[in-house]
Amino acid sequence: MDNLSSIQAISPLDGRYVSKVKDLQQYCSEYALIKYRIQVEVEWLIALAADPGIDCIAPFDQETLSRLRQIYEVFSPEEAVKVKEIEHITNHDVKAVEYFINEKLAALDLSSLSSMVHFACTSEDINNLSYGLILHHTLKDVVIPACEFVLAAIREKSEAYRQIPMMARTHGQPATPTTMGKEFFNVAERMQRQLLQMQQQEILGKINGAVGNFNAHLVSYPEIDWRKFSRNFVESLGLSWNPATTQIEPHDYMAEIFHQFVRWNNILLDFDRDIWSYISIDAFKQIPVQGQVGSSTMPHKINPIDFENSEGNLGIANAVFEHLGAKLPVSRWQRDLTDSTVLRNIGVGFGYSILAYKATLNGLSKLAINEDKMAEELKASWLLLGEALQTVMRRYHIPEPYEKLKALTRGKAVDQKVLQDFIDSLELPEDVKTSLRELTPQAYLGYAKDF
Repeated sequence: MDNLSSIQAISPLDGRYVSKVKDLQQYCSEYALIKYRIQVEVEWLIALAADPGIDCIAPFDQETLSRLRQIYEVFSPEEAVKVKEIEHITNHDVKAVEYFINEKLAALDLSSLSSMVHFACTSEDINNLSYGLILHHTLKDVVIPACEFVLAAIREKSEAYRQIPMMARTHGQPATPTTMGKEFFNVAERMQRQLLQMQQQEILGKINGAVGNFNAHLVSYPEIDWRKFSRNFVESLGLSWNPATTQIEPHDYMAEIFHQFVRWNNILLDFDRDIWSYISIDAFKQIPVQGQVGSSTMPHKINPIDFENSEGNLGIANAVFEHLGAKLPVSRWQRDLTDSTVLRNIGVGFGYSILAYKATLNGLSKLAINEDKMAEELKASWLLLGEALQTVMRRYHIPEPYEKLKALTRGKAVDQKVLQDFIDSLELPEDVKTSLRELTPQAYLGYAKDF
């Protein structure tokens, strides 16, 4: 897309952000959908010819196989435009693909095959497999690798910050110390679990006729085991076979995929907001980029725009995914057309997700942790040891330990001397007192450094 047409685009994905999501164009565009439809039609023709029980079409030699597969392997955007021109006449997108293939067969001197193109198929036999291929390649080649990059970057930060103590905050208030690395580790573990589910997700497909019963197939060739034939064909495309469908594959697996991404994106959104907040309290500084402007009026500012951009795009992505996940499994009787227009927005959900992932990665690349700030905060927060003291007091059966520490610390200025005087007043073994006197907020970390 040139600059002029880009700036006139309605969707930011095809305008402002087109360069950031261009990898999706070959998988999620109208061009891609047409290409995958042609692939399914051609491979179905080849599969029919390969079965000796289907006697109206002979097996193809290697040269013919190559020529047939080139119809989709070298399919160009310009040819996709030709298919759309045919569709203007047919007012049916899959029928336009069938006619386009017949034109190609004629050009290859293979017109005799035309009657077997789309044999025993309903449009949804072609569509569901095409969308299955779209999802398979989009996830495998673009989206899952992008998720893996995000996860790897967060794990890298987790390791880099593993030894850096910080004051935690629960309900926005000072809480038991942790390390910045442990907090990144928590996010990475949540993401890892979702990523594993995404990587293991089945993508289903069917090719079984108008209402899923192989009616036309059996009338034409009753001696063929069409369920076995169907399964072999679907699996030859790299998909999993769904044996029980109406006219449409019911899209339940799609809902599973989209809901998985809602969860993944929500974890990342939660992370974006936390990092934004850490930047706001100076736990992180942002490395300035030469030539970039933070504020149009306040030259000192470096705004956390990458994390804000990510958060906004994740919200749009999830709005799309939530609708896809809720709508697609619902269809009136054996088929209605409401899924057709909705399915065309798969690339929108993934496009805004990719924008968000890249923004988060960019933001992470500019982070510089402010160890001094966090160390100063801990040094001034001796009251955080109240939890430790009252828990040790419980072990040694000192009465009302929580209440005593509450009275000592809540709403009061507490320093090292106040706590050590309190420790001296307790009826504890001397070695326990010594250990408690040596405890500092910076060292009160549990296993935080070990994750």
